[in-house]
Amino acid sequence: MRGRSALRAHLPDLGYRRPHNDLPSACRAAHRLQPSLDLRIFVYALLYVQAFISNMKSACLSLLLVSVCWALPFRQSGFMDFMMEDEPGSGDEKLPATRKPVIQTPPMSPDGPDGPFCPFRCQCHLRVAQCSDLGLKNVPEKIPLDTTLLDLQNNKISEIRENDFKGLKSLQTLIMVNNKITIIHAKAFSSLINLERLYLSKNLLKDVPANIPKSLQELRIHENQINKIKKTSFSGMANVIVMELGSNPLSSSGVDNGAFADLKRVSYIRIADTNITAIPKGLPSSLFELHLDGNKITKVTAESLKGLKNLSKLGLSHNEISVVENGSLANVPHLRELHLENNVLTTIPSGLPEHKYIQVIYLHANKIATVGTEDFCPPGYNTKKAMYSGISLFSNPVSYWEIQPITFRCVFDRSAIQLGNYRKK
Repeated sequence: MRGRSALRAHLPDLGYRRPHNDLPSACRAAHRLQPSLDLRIFVYALLYVQAFISNMKSACLSLLLVSVCWALPFRQSGFMDFMMEDEPGSGDEKLPATRKPVIQTPPMSPDGPDGPFCPFRCQCHLRVAQCSDLGLKNVPEKIPLDTTLLDLQNNKISEIRENDFKGLKSLQTLIMVNNKITIIHAKAFSSLINLERLYLSKNLLKDVPANIPKSLQELRIHENQINKIKKTSFSGMANVIVMELGSNPLSSSGVDNGAFADLKRVSYIRIADTNITAIPKGLPSSLFELHLDGNKITKVTAESLKGLKNLSKLGLSHNEISVVENGSLANVPHLRELHLENNVLTTIPSGLPEHKYIQVIYLHANKIATVGTEDFCPPGYNTKKAMYSGISLFSNPVSYWEIQPITFRCVFDRSAIQLGNYRKK
C-alpha cells in the first residue's frame, strides 16, 4: 500500500481527482502564491491605464492650443467704452461656417491710433471732458467726438469761435461758468444738435446768445451784462424747461412783452436781483415756479398773473411791493407757496380765504399793522380745502397779542405760525 501511494503521487493526473492534501509540497506552495501574483498583475494594469489617460489629456491639451492659435485675437474694450451705448459694428461678428478664421486687427479710432484724444491738461473719462480751472484762454482743440459733458468753467475764455465745438454731436451738457466770454459766434452751437444743458453764468455777455440748439432744455445765463431781453431772445427754444436769468442789469422795462412766447414747455423761470419794476407780461401758462425776488417791483396786478393756472410757487420777496390787487390770487388757482416777505405791505393780501390750495405764505418784514380774523381763513371751520402749514408774520408792526387765536383756525399746527417782535428801522 505504501509503495502504491508513492507511485500514485509521481504519476500524471489522468482524470483522477486528488485530495488537496495529496498534492506535492511544491504544487501546494505555488497554489498559495497565486492570489499575490493576481494582485500584482492588477496593479500593473491599473498603472498602465493611468499612464494611457495621462497621455490622452496631453494630446487633448495640444489640440486645444492649436485651436486657440487659429482663433481670432481677443479684443479688449477701450477705457472710454465703459457705459457707452452699443454702436453698429461694435460687437464681434460671427464668421460664416465656410470661411477660415482670419486674424484681424482692431479698427482704428476716429480720434487717433491710440484711442480718443484728450486735450492737454484735461481729463477725459466716461465721455466727460474735464477742462476746468486751467487758465485756458480758448476752447481746447481735439475734444473727443463722443463727449457728452464738457466742463470749461473757471477759465479765462473770452470768445467762442465758429468751429470750437465742431463735430461734437453727442454733447449734451456744456459748462462755461465763470469765464470772460463777451463774444459768441452766430454758428458756434450749430454742431451741438443734442445739447440739453447750457451754463453760461458769470460771464460778460450783453445779449442772450443767438441760434441756440432746439434740443436745449436748460439755459442758465445769470450774472452777465444783459440789459435787455428782447422779443426774439428765446426764439425757437420750444423745449426749454428751466430758464435762469437773474443778476443781470436789466432796466426797469428790461423784458419785452412776448419775450417768452416760444417757451411752450418752460416750468421754471428765475429773474431775480435785477432792476425790473413790474412782473413781465405774457408769461407762459406752463410755469410751475416763478422767482422774481430782489427786484424793484412795486405792485402785483391781476393782469400780470393772468393765465398762470399751473403756477405752484411764486417768489416776490425783497421788492418794493405795497399793493396786491384784488383778484390777483384768483388767477393762480393752484398756488401753494407765496413769498412776499421784505416788502412794504401794510395789509394782508386779499383773496387768501377763498384760495383752496395755498399752504405756505411768507409775510414777515413788512409794515402790516393789523390782522383780521378772516384775513387767512374763510368764515366758520373746516371750509378750507388745504390747511396752512406755514404763516410768517414776524418783524411787522402788529403785536402778536393783538391777533385773535381764531384767526388761525385753518392752520394745521399752531407751531407753523411765526410771530415776533418788530423793530423800527
